[in-house]
Amino acid sequence: MNLPDTDAPAEGNRSPAITDTAAAVPRRGPRRLRPVAVAALVALFTTELVLGWPSLAAAVSQLRAPRPEWFGLALAAELAAMSCYGRMQRRLLRSAGVRVPVHRHVALAYAAHSLSATLPGGPAFSTHFNYQQMRRFGATPAVASWCIALSGMLSAAALAVVTAASALASGGTPQWRELLTLALAALLLTVGVQRIARHPEKAEPATRAALAKVNRLRHRPDAEGLDRVRGFVDQLSAARLEPGHAVAAATYAVLNWLLDAGCLWLCFRAVGDSGIGGAQLLLAFCAGMAADTLTIVPGGLGLIDSALILGLVTGGVATSTAVAIVVLYRVISFGVVISAGWIMWLVIRRHGRRETMAVSPQAVSSDTD
Repeated sequence: MNLPDTDAPAEGNRSPAITDTAAAVPRRGPRRLRPVAVAALVALFTTELVLGWPSLAAAVSQLRAPRPEWFGLALAAELAAMSCYGRMQRRLLRSAGVRVPVHRHVALAYAAHSLSATLPGGPAFSTHFNYQQMRRFGATPAVASWCIALSGMLSAAALAVVTAASALASGGTPQWRELLTLALAALLLTVGVQRIARHPEKAEPATRAALAKVNRLRHRPDAEGLDRVRGFVDQLSAARLEPGHAVAAATYAVLNWLLDAGCLWLCFRAVGDSGIGGAQLLLAFCAGMAADTLTIVPGGLGLIDSALILGLVTGGVATSTAVAIVVLYRVISFGVVISAGWIMWLVIRRHGRRETMAVSPQAVSSDTD
């Protein structure tokens, strides 16, 4: 299938332009808080390194010298997987009329992933950062929230599809009840958002009743905040997932997981010679990724690795080889990607400060005219 992927300028967005400078560009925090934040991050990373160093050293000792050609292919596969995730979110925003060059979406995918994987409570920081940058792209608050929610559902559904396919291919029996429940929940949420987007007036009674209950708990008038909720719902009219963009986004979501699994297989080729079926390796990968949702440890360190090693050993790989494969995979998928993501985060932050400095004088001059 030909998926057009041309980069249109951001000025051509069909979504409403953001006229409020404060909404388009986040305010800069007090300068005195920045050294404290930097010191806290350094202390956090140092603590994580000290706590995880014994396990890391023991694992690295099992790592053999990888074959350079396979290592290079594994690295390329992981970078392509990250690119697919950024392109998935880009397709969702394009369906809502927000057009941004693909490199900005890919950079955002790296930066948001690094926040999610390395900070305690990382998903919250990642979601806020995603929302903040999509607002910079020109998305309204409703469209940005819709894109973040839908990309998460697409990614989870894609992993479920890959897991079911690998279980069938390896002769196993997928957990159909759980998979059907996930698929039904994703479908209902998507259809519900689309119906609200097309007919926002139908959500008025439920919205008013829910808001009244919240306001009573806050000892506020029942209708307080209703206008803001109405404005948010009205903005959803732009969040329509067109069929072509939906297919492209779903394809990128599946490719994201398959290329990530391909990185693990290429790491196997780089350090191991013993055979394992592709379906078994894919099933081990899916088990490891599912374990990532059950841990609050940054990057899923320990739990993901154990699940991957167990899956490989169950598939017939020697324990020492399985450890070496997983260590190499994590060096790429965690070490390289997270390092690149923090660099992207710094670049995006610097770019944001430059935008703030460029916009502020214009805003001041317009106020004085």
